[in-house]
Amino acid sequence: MPVKEICEVTIVHDEVVERVQQAIPDLGAAVQIFKALADETRLKIAYTLTLEEEMCVCDVAAVIGSSVATASHHLRYLRDGDLAKSRRKGKMVYYSLADRHVHQLVKIAHVHAQEGDHNDNG
Repeated sequence: MPVKEICEVTIVHDEVVERVQQAIPDLGAAVQIFKALADETRLKIAYTLTLEEEMCVCDVAAVIGSSVATASHHLRYLRDGDLAKSRRKGKMVYYSLADRHVHQLVKIAHVHAQEGDHNDNG
């Protein structure tokens, strides 16, 4: 039998609500991270950079099947959001994920999505 989606009575637990409200930090920066990764192309790029530690813009473009300009635009968006970093080596620009946290976020999201395919109860 499915669980009803709402409480059958309204009882607000004031102490719990107040404690939680006071503990919630400003989540604006976290929102920006998820907005950046909510775009399928940018998430694909981020995932690509979990597989290869560093890639040039041309290779990223080839992986995602886009122009170099499009790949560069998405990579710059990730860099501006502190999710990726870049370095120039001669005439080439190479990108990598900003740190292990970004790597973990991308990998965990993928694993969670795969588990969701097999477990509808979350």
